[in-house]
Amino acid sequence: MIKYTKASLDNGLRILVHEDKNTPLIAVNILYDVGARDEHEDKTGFAHLFEHLMFGGSLNIDDYDTAVQKAGGDSNAFTNNDLTNFYEILPAENVETALWLESDRMMSLNFNQQSLDTQKKVVIEEFHETCLNKPYGTAWHDLSSLAFKTHPYRWPTIGLEPQHIADANLEDVKEFFYTYYRPNNAILVFSGNIKHKKAIELSNKWFGEIPKGQVPKRNIPQEAKQEHFQIKKKKSEVPIDALYMAFKIPDRLDPDYYAIDLLSDVICNGKSSRLYKSLYKEQKLFSSIDAYISGSIDPGLLVIEGKTNDGISLDFAKEKIWEELDKIKQAVIPEQELQKYKNKVESTIEFSESNILNIAINLAFFELIGEPERINNEMALYNKVNVGDIKRVANEYLILENCSELQYLKT
Repeated sequence: MIKYTKASLDNGLRILVHEDKNTPLIAVNILYDVGARDEHEDKTGFAHLFEHLMFGGSLNIDDYDTAVQKAGGDSNAFTNNDLTNFYEILPAENVETALWLESDRMMSLNFNQQSLDTQKKVVIEEFHETCLNKPYGTAWHDLSSLAFKTHPYRWPTIGLEPQHIADANLEDVKEFFYTYYRPNNAILVFSGNIKHKKAIELSNKWFGEIPKGQVPKRNIPQEAKQEHFQIKKKKSEVPIDALYMAFKIPDRLDPDYYAIDLLSDVICNGKSSRLYKSLYKEQKLFSSIDAYISGSIDPGLLVIEGKTNDGISLDFAKEKIWEELDKIKQAVIPEQELQKYKNKVESTIEFSESNILNIAINLAFFELIGEPERINNEMALYNKVNVGDIKRVANEYLILENCSELQYLKT
């Protein structure tokens, strides 16, 4: 059981505190409710760019890394379609170093052309390294744009194209920052050796004077129900053919989320999973195969991806995937098989709960979706899933007209 307390400041900053007296450390996590889904289609990659810019200096601080390291800590960040997250983990007695850093960059980044040009160059190089110059590197670009037609999930976090970042100017950056990186659009979490009262006092000290912003009400166009199979074939200089099959699934708070997550495990998670055992190990059709869900806040995807072995037709391998999916749809899976995957989930959750940083990140996310208590009851929601639910969601979502397929073919 993860115990936590909640509070908020007058400027709208939400605060959650998890006290753990058994550690000398403190994790400070600040989540901003902004991700790639909040970008304009002509200016994509901005949330990811800001992950870099937030380390490029602020009003009173030139070098974040040195300050954290001198305090005996470490810091990092990540961005996805739904959120941007920054964290520090350091000795509890140095917690104010983290608050000083985070409050200063929330108050105002050091907006200057040199910093912007430097970070734009870094992000553009990352785009080339991870997408344009890497085998299968644009797979998520192609699959996203195929599966989504109106929702901004149709572009990945890194952006649609490097030119959008190259074209970003200081006014664009300032507008994005002062729109979204405001206290009333943020969640601050303390996890570690600190008491609630002290955490709130320090939050007031460092963040209380930062004015709230005019955060726009999110109005994202929702995707229409997919009614036809979609396919895209792409030839590229890749070593072997690859197949990506994406099925639309509901949002993170939908009651079916946990059944679909477990379904993806049944399909391909581990050496005894259906696709791995039959198509990788026994029939040797694939050199690698996997299944996973996007886990996005808005309706997302269940993806099956695999790379075929030499001499194996991609169409034949795809046919065999559908045969295995049909088996899941036609017959109720054994109770023991489902329980095995529930046990894996439980182990993952228990491991996460042993780490103060994971607790901080998870608390922030669950608060973001309006369900902080899910940090304690998610396993119960997984346990409610029965074998009938697995068959039901398989028949509802793993259907041809709900599938968007990308074939990456070697030239």
